[in-house]
Amino acid sequence: MSSILNSRIWQSSCWRASSYKRLQSQITTEAKHRNLSCTAHRRIMDTTGFTETQLAVRQAVGQVCSRFSNTYWQELDQKEQDPKEFHAALARDGWLGIALPETLGGSGLGISEAAMMMQTIAESGAGMAGAQAVHANVYATQPLARFGSDEQLSETIPGIISGRWRTCFGVTEPNAGLDTLRLSTTAKREGDEYVISGQKIWTTCGQVASKMILLARTTAYEDAPRPSQGLSLFCIDLDRTQPGLSMRKIKKMGGRAVDANEVFFDGYRIPANTLIGEEGQGFRIVLHGMNAERCLLAGEALGLGYAALTRAATYARERIVFQRPIGMNQGVAHPLADSYMHLEAAKLATYHAARLYDASKTDSSITQEVVGVAANSAKYLAAEAAFTACERAVLAHGGMGYAAEYDVERWFRECLVPRIAPVSREMILNYVGEKALGLPKSY
Repeated sequence: MSSILNSRIWQSSCWRASSYKRLQSQITTEAKHRNLSCTAHRRIMDTTGFTETQLAVRQAVGQVCSRFSNTYWQELDQKEQDPKEFHAALARDGWLGIALPETLGGSGLGISEAAMMMQTIAESGAGMAGAQAVHANVYATQPLARFGSDEQLSETIPGIISGRWRTCFGVTEPNAGLDTLRLSTTAKREGDEYVISGQKIWTTCGQVASKMILLARTTAYEDAPRPSQGLSLFCIDLDRTQPGLSMRKIKKMGGRAVDANEVFFDGYRIPANTLIGEEGQGFRIVLHGMNAERCLLAGEALGLGYAALTRAATYARERIVFQRPIGMNQGVAHPLADSYMHLEAAKLATYHAARLYDASKTDSSITQEVVGVAANSAKYLAAEAAFTACERAVLAHGGMGYAAEYDVERWFRECLVPRIAPVSREMILNYVGEKALGLPKSY
């Protein structure tokens, strides 16, 4: 067994009894049958060219997901209940530490494997809700793992990997949006504490999280040496018994199994040792996780699109109208075939970006600008492909596409998320136009 497969992730209960030979046999079997999901009996994504490790991740995570039926996700969506059993199952098998160093108890794998994990979760039928239940645990911990103190790493990272602590990311604000440098939440130093005041919005899993990676202003914007300075990053406890912290849950269109929130800080006190890295360097530090997040979102969008397209193709083969399967009609078949090609193209862009991200850690010739263009492009392409696939899946089902029991309406409601978050399509076009084409900056 290679050093990667010897990592802690393979020591989980899922793999303790499995030899490397057995693992390879399972991968081969799954490649033949494409039966990794509880969503459908066929898997349509071509897996040619993926690494042995990526395929093993897809197999193992698919096994975990298969224990959670589409009915489970339908009920949680309707009741707006957190998928705590799903989160716990992934934690038990060590998946929450997939992209964290082995020295910290993680698996030591890369964003390439993490993107595959997130795609597999979404593709299993869990959709964006299932992915978002663990999303922050994967990407928001990247800046902490790289810049955190020894104390933060030894105390916090193991608790996140084990599932003891859920994590959320506190960056977006209602009056700043994507203009991150204009964040106004303040963190004022008073002795051995910082006092937090301000507001965050669209904080996913805030209701169930114990930890928050928080970006706040420690120097007023006008007093900072540069616009990118003056922001600091913290890893804080969300102690609801303490004064100065409150939340309001946001009612939303899709992904209702995971909560989204407005978070209010009013003199909320945190220890000074919760600061990650140096004061005033928070924006630079948090950028370390943003390209990773783009790759993960692209993987999640792919999973959603493939799930919807698989379901639509199955329905088109089985639904008989005018004494023939509706899939014989080119008006049904051609849009689905077109969506397949766009998903496959977006897949190539996504895993190319993830490979660049991972390789950039050791290859200085791969610049962060190159990674940024690739990651943003992948997120854009995957989000658009997923949206089209989900829309066409609903239409292919006709009236039943509107019924909750067929799932495609749930996935359609969720497919808007990767188009909007964490960065809009328009801002990605601005970024690529500037960085790749040399056009004047427009924002």
